[in-house]
Amino acid sequence: MSDSNKREHLAAKHERNREQRIKRIKRWVEYLRSEPAEKWGPQQNAVVDGQLEAAQHVQTSVSHQQHVTDVAIEIREANKKSDTDAE
Repeated sequence: MSDSNKREHLAAKHERNREQRIKRIKRWVEYLRSEPAEKWGPQQNAVVDGQLEAAQHVQTSVSHQQHVTDVAIEIREANKKSDTDAE
């Protein structure tokens, strides 16, 4: 496999992973909308607390922080679009 093919394979794998993450996020949003906050609130708190704890133990670069911000913006825009399409 040439370097070009390896890069293309890796890029495709990253895109599949990204799409899977977005699907999981959308499922979570649907769960939040369908269940009372008393049920999902403690679950959400545990996730957020775990993420914060993990972030405190890892040094991230400015470029990675920007990437995370960019992905969050993409997800937010995709959700807005899907909400608009659903109306």
